[in-house]
This record gives sequence, structure tokens and C-alpha cells, in this order.
Amino acid sequence: MSRYRRKKKNRAGRFSIACIVILLLAVMSVQIVRLYDKNQDYDLKEADLNEQLEQETERRDQIADYEEYIGSQEYVEDTAKSKLGLVYDNEIVFKEK
Repeated sequence: MSRYRRKKKNRAGRFSIACIVILLLAVMSVQIVRLYDKNQDYDLKEADLNEQLEQETERRDQIADYEEYIGSQEYVEDTAKSKLGLVYDNEIVFKEK
């Protein structure tokens, strides 16, 4: 083979390798952008779920406090006063007209 043909084959080989590398870089860039967007979505979902967790934890605490209140003597007295109209012997009841 002549020297000219070898250079021509070398150029074609280099060109094809350069095209493949550029194509791979383009594909990888697109994938990086997609993963970045997906990561942003997951961060938003995580923040939302953390907020929901805090709300549910607060609600659980409120329910526990209410359950404790229901079991107390104070609840029994309040219920008897409000629903049944019962009072202690030494209490004075003022009613609005």
C-alpha cells in the first residue's frame, strides 16, 4: 500500500472514533440532565413526606394527650356538667337569659 492510502484509512478511523466519542458524550449529557431532574423531583417528594411525617407525629401526640384526658376525672366532671347539667352541692350556676 502506498503512504497516501494508509493516511486515508487512518483519517477515516480517527473520524469514526471521534464521532463515536461525541455520540457517547451527547448520550451521557442527556442522561445526566434526566438524572438531575429526577433527583430534584425526589428531593421535593422527600421534603413533602418529611412535612407529612411531622404533621402525623404531632397528630399522634395530640391523640395521646386526648386519650389521657378522656381517662381523667376532669373529663368525667366536664362531661357531666356540660351534657347532663350536674353540679357539685357547693357550686352556684349562673345562666344567661
